[in-house]
Amino acid sequence: MRTMRIALAQINPTVGDLQGNRNKILEHIAEARSRGADLVAFPELSVCGYPPEDLVFKQSFLQDNKRIIEEIAARTKDITAVVGFVDTGKDAYNAAAILHNGKQVGVYHKLFLPTYSVFDEDRYFKRGDSCSVFTINGVNIGVNICEDIWYELGPTTLQRDANAEVIVNINGSPYYAGKREVREKFVATRAIDNQLFVAYVNQVGGQDELVFDGASMIFDYDGHMLARGKQFQEDMLIADLDLDALTTTRMHNPRPRKQWIGVDMGDITAPNIVVSERYSEKTREPLPKPENGLHKPLPAKAEVYKALVMGLGDYIHKSGFKKAVLGLSGGIDSSICATLLVDAIGKENVIGIAMPSRFNSNDSLDDARILAQNLDIEFQVVSIEEPFEAFLKIMKAPFKGTEPNVAEENLQARIRGNILMGIANKFNYIVITTSNKSESATGYTTLYGDMAGGFAVIKDVPKMLVYDLCHYRNTIEPKDCIPERVFTKAPTAELRFNQTDQDTLPPYAQLDQILEAYVENDRSLQDIVAMGFPEATVKRVMQMVDRNEYKRRQAAPGVKITPRSFGKDRRLPIVNKYIG
Repeated sequence: MRTMRIALAQINPTVGDLQGNRNKILEHIAEARSRGADLVAFPELSVCGYPPEDLVFKQSFLQDNKRIIEEIAARTKDITAVVGFVDTGKDAYNAAAILHNGKQVGVYHKLFLPTYSVFDEDRYFKRGDSCSVFTINGVNIGVNICEDIWYELGPTTLQRDANAEVIVNINGSPYYAGKREVREKFVATRAIDNQLFVAYVNQVGGQDELVFDGASMIFDYDGHMLARGKQFQEDMLIADLDLDALTTTRMHNPRPRKQWIGVDMGDITAPNIVVSERYSEKTREPLPKPENGLHKPLPAKAEVYKALVMGLGDYIHKSGFKKAVLGLSGGIDSSICATLLVDAIGKENVIGIAMPSRFNSNDSLDDARILAQNLDIEFQVVSIEEPFEAFLKIMKAPFKGTEPNVAEENLQARIRGNILMGIANKFNYIVITTSNKSESATGYTTLYGDMAGGFAVIKDVPKMLVYDLCHYRNTIEPKDCIPERVFTKAPTAELRFNQTDQDTLPPYAQLDQILEAYVENDRSLQDIVAMGFPEATVKRVMQMVDRNEYKRRQAAPGVKITPRSFGKDRRLPIVNKYIG
């Protein structure tokens, strides 16, 4: 029986850490070889980390990344490895090196370069002009990269026509809620349409505002999933592919032979490169069932929570920090940020600071203290009353003849920002800001105040989802760590007496729906009003979103978990007079 044992190394590379990524790749090659794999595949640009952005313009970076490929190739005795890197020649290419028995035997250059959403690959790379099929141990394998597999008439089609039996697709596919299901549908469709095995390896880990969820997968020619990787964890998928069964299936179903007649892919060629033509049976241990099983996908809220934990933890650790500090107000946003920090970097590395003023209730301080006790984190109380009084005195002359308004309110937020940044500077901590997407969208935040910090972990999390995540977090250990009163009291910044968020904003349940329509889906005023919302409310929300673009440009980075986050996803001019 003709079989191939394929391994997918779902690793967490770090951008620019060429030596660290090299070592990780070599460790996984050794593991795959020890478990009898014929081929092991690694994620897109795994040598240099994804996305490398303007590092691609540095010649020394390109040379060093190619040198690493040579070093990895030298360690591929008795195995084939597919490794992502930046290739160079007349230009730079997003590439996959095919390494076998100590040598680089081929290279594939990505054909479809995404330039939308968070992607900007046309800025860095030239598209390839061929999609070779490699014969490895008598099995015909087509290699392509990420975006290439999303196209119905693309490299997979040409490689199938060149008699590919297996497609190895290497990826750096960022996460957003619901994307795993979309990926699985597309990959299964390619396998069915072309009657071949598809092995899809995705990286895992956080990189700046992106988080990669892994969830690598292997499908057979009927669209049945043979293996699914873990989410938000490094993993090694291994499966045995029955090539004789594929051959029989193809003989009984001639449809793919005729399906692509007349397909025009321009000047793209699909040459065959023979690496090892004669099939030889390997003696190896059968795969244990758990190794060849399907890891169950996480429930929706758990998936988002895990994404935030991984993005936050990797940002802190890869940036060289060990500890983090945040303001604990006793509210819902700082509560979820505290739990995320504990789960990302450990309770011993989290410092919560309560900073009460004359406007803060005793309940808020108690809720902050109870949360800190439940999480077993360091907790400090630093009153801002004295510096606030001093600022009011200093500003008495400039503010002469005016009534107290948002200026005095924002002074308090800025004092708190200074306290947190001072502590962080003193002890080399990172400050985690606590504003959510609903607040960021409407500008319900203070520049140089609650926006001050190094990472805004929930900046892409709408307010109502914050509540959902807090309810979810209370179901896992330590259970019920977020006090019940945090869920039931009215949201408030407590910058004046009896203040609530709804003095300024529509109810969050309504606001989040309007924001999704306007920010995520670019719906017009008329469209949103037709959804049942009051015209005056919709217009006010739209104006708040548009006029606060300048604030968002100055915000800390944070984890992307929605299809359209602020920043790279949504790019609007700061000075903008258009009203939709």
